[in-house]
Amino acid sequence: MTADFDVIIVGSGPAGVSAAFPLVAAGKKVLMVDGGNSPAGELPRQPFLAAREYDQEQWKWMIGSDLHALGMHDAISPKMRVPAHAKVFSEFNAANYINSENFVAIGSLAQGGLSNAWGCGVARFSSAELEEFPCLPSELENAYRLVAQRIGISGPKADDLSDYFGLDSWSQPPIAMDALHEHMYSRYEKHRQSLNGTGFRLGRSRIAVLSQDLGRRQGCNNQGNCLYGCDRGALYSASTDLAALKLFPNFYHQTMVVDALRQGDGHWLIEGAAGKQVKSISGSRILLAAGTLATTRLALNALQLQQSVRLLSCPTAAFVLCLPSSFGAARHTGFGLGQLSFVLSLRDDIHVLGSTFATSGLPISEFVNYLPLRRRYGVDLLKALLSSCVVGNLFLPGNLSDNHVSVDGTGALHIKGGFKEETGELLKTAGSRLRKAYAQLGAYMLPMSFTPAKAGADIHYAGTLPMRINPVPGETGSTGELFGLAGVHVVDGAALPLLSEKSHTLTIMANATRIGERLAVGYHCA
Repeated sequence: MTADFDVIIVGSGPAGVSAAFPLVAAGKKVLMVDGGNSPAGELPRQPFLAAREYDQEQWKWMIGSDLHALGMHDAISPKMRVPAHAKVFSEFNAANYINSENFVAIGSLAQGGLSNAWGCGVARFSSAELEEFPCLPSELENAYRLVAQRIGISGPKADDLSDYFGLDSWSQPPIAMDALHEHMYSRYEKHRQSLNGTGFRLGRSRIAVLSQDLGRRQGCNNQGNCLYGCDRGALYSASTDLAALKLFPNFYHQTMVVDALRQGDGHWLIEGAAGKQVKSISGSRILLAAGTLATTRLALNALQLQQSVRLLSCPTAAFVLCLPSSFGAARHTGFGLGQLSFVLSLRDDIHVLGSTFATSGLPISEFVNYLPLRRRYGVDLLKALLSSCVVGNLFLPGNLSDNHVSVDGTGALHIKGGFKEETGELLKTAGSRLRKAYAQLGAYMLPMSFTPAKAGADIHYAGTLPMRINPVPGETGSTGELFGLAGVHVVDGAALPLLSEKSHTLTIMANATRIGERLAVGYHCA
């Protein structure tokens, strides 16, 4: 019996669309399914600070007609309070039967997945990191290039992080920094030698944001609306690629939350809810790109593997820096994502990556609850203070996490989060050393602002079904094919054999592209 499709891809996020392009180009009949949520809502049309002052209907994009932001006061990230992002995060855990203990579990049922509301940080894994991958480095090198050129990346042509990020040859010019970041960077250039001696390096952030027009997308115009949604399309989202894929006559897209995989008459079946109906669709091959958590649940249930497997995530923390030289200055609209990034070497085998962001695109309410003052006085203080502040984050390598997942007899996925014993001390050391490094840049970490996050809050999930040269049950081969389930391939973060401190999205996309290319030319499809 002939399958309905040559390939079915579960998920339309960065991994899914990246795997789809080479398959569709090769003429394969491809179906992509996702939860169907469409990010919607009002977007600001003026520069952020101007809109905050003059837009009489700003409540629509700040709070939402259903008061969404007010109901999300406990959310771990301000992104989750944005009305336009409500559909990005909603219903994921319930639809995928995911529950967690001491772990922040986040995913998306939206078209384009979590790339609708991400930080856009990108990096290549180093040669040493890629040694863990069961493929030729040249395969990933070519895939990195294809993805970078498709999505658009901005960054400088040379600085102290050029080798670390490895993307300069494919990048557009960097987006202009604000005055605070310009000040810190000029101070860094004066103190580079001493700071490098302590293991601290600073450079421009590499981000999947356009500084120049690319296709129908427009370059960033520094209006500061990054958190609330860019009406120019400067920030990359996989939903843009999904729209491009829909132009191919052999590509099909359908709303469906996949509940299970079944083997049929010489092919595979996906089963799940499509609206109010339960459907079953067949494919010669299934590519799982539903996000690490949902993919892991589907794979472990299909394997009937109830043993616990490790889930990698990056221990993370946030902090606030104040530049006294700018205290009381007027706030100016500027770019809202990472402007400068740092790398801090804690040991030869442990590095920290972080970035700093302007506060000009964030409402004061995001900070006032962290002050030891009544809200009324806190607002007054922050009006003067925030113009001299930037916020920062940092990430440690994923092998310092200690998370485990398993499925039970009902098919639900259970996540138990934690960290390795040494992680707390490493975070404390990182905070102390960053405090000293930034002081040389004229930026002082506010007391009590250095805040480690719960396990999973990084949303850098990976490694549950790692690729190996010689896989065993619960692992995958060089094309992401699950051991014991011929024809089922994992192409998202679940297949990564390691998770460094770097953003892993670009590597996920490159690996998915590589697997798509291999399946397009090296395997027979019905």
